[in-house]
Amino acid sequence: ATLFQHGLGGDEAQVAEAFPSEGRRRLTLECRAHGRSEPGDPRDFSIARFADDVLAFADSRGVARFAVGGISMGAAIALRIAATRPERVDALVLARPAWGWAKAPANMRPFAEAARGLAGGGRAAFAASATARMLARDAPDNLASLLGFFDRPNLPVVATLLASIAIDGPGVGEAEIRAIAAPTLVLGAAMDYVHPIGLARELAGAIASAGFVEVAPKAIDKARHFAELRAAIDGFLASKGY
Repeated sequence: ATLFQHGLGGDEAQVAEAFPSEGRRRLTLECRAHGRSEPGDPRDFSIARFADDVLAFADSRGVARFAVGGISMGAAIALRIAATRPERVDALVLARPAWGWAKAPANMRPFAEAARGLAGGGRAAFAASATARMLARDAPDNLASLLGFFDRPNLPVVATLLASIAIDGPGVGEAEIRAIAAPTLVLGAAMDYVHPIGLARELAGAIASAGFVEVAPKAIDKARHFAELRAAIDGFLASKGY
């Protein structure tokens, strides 16, 4: 089986769009306060907690070893699992990673700013901010995703979720990431401020067994972006017997 996780604010449907479905067993846990999952205690909004939840989910399904991967926050969850539980991981997929070994990376600051808007400033104030203007110019897909949070129910929970994860990280250091031995695929795209292609390349360079694939920018051609993601993931998993 392949455990494949969604990004911050995403759900199972987001994964279904990016993951090849033909002949593959995929398990996706909607993290706390995502999709149909209850938020629980907001103090538990962290990548480490979400990773523990994914491992417990795998245990509940009787899956001892697996390929693990994800998009954005899902990639951070997968990265943590591969680094801390290597005996369970046969292969690793990091799609559009937003985190390496650092907490609160600069590329996640727009989420922190959106969280402040959700908590009080409002959509109009965020949309008029310098951050929003920069994203509109350089990474319009990121801006569309952030503005979408203002249309969700239960905005206080959404604000807490974004604020908590924006200042978090996988909780593993550079040495632990460099020690990952599982075959790894890293995917990146241009025109993406939140998921810098340079970070994807850096992670691919740090993990000895990793390969890097650049896919079409989502901001320019969403259909092509997901088609290329699916094809790359499909080929990689097939080569590893998944």
